[in-house]
Amino acid sequence: MRDSSILLLASAAPFVLSASPPQLDGVEYAQLTIHERLIIRVPRVSPAPMRARGAPPVPQVRWDEKKGPECVAMNALTGAAVEREGEVDLVVVGARRIRAKLDDDCPTLDFYRGFYLKPTADGQLCARRDGIRSRSGAYCAVTRFRALVPRKVKK
Repeated sequence: MRDSSILLLASAAPFVLSASPPQLDGVEYAQLTIHERLIIRVPRVSPAPMRARGAPPVPQVRWDEKKGPECVAMNALTGAAVEREGEVDLVVVGARRIRAKLDDDCPTLDFYRGFYLKPTADGQLCARRDGIRSRSGAYCAVTRFRALVPRKVKK
């Protein structure tokens, strides 16, 4: 039975293909569908700045966490650094840093080569709403942001 159905369809194909489309008074209609996919790649920044040969070593900056914003403008992100498990430090325009705290089950090892963001309608990356995606495809929700300020050196 199945072979006869295929044979019937194959024999009718030339008639279907030769049928001319209906005339619409010289007007032709077409449909075009465009699918757009935009992804923002945030590169990882090196943890220590480069120094000239023979120059004294640059001291490592220590950061203190303060209350952070609810959202960060995606177009203000210039890079990221991974220093501790479950956290990604976002480098924002003006050399500011904001720490993104991630879900408990999110290994940050995946973010050592950078990560991706899917743009939102408002252009913001918000805690408890959005997340980041590793280059391998893993998704981690951002639970909150903390503003980072350089720790004052005690003298």
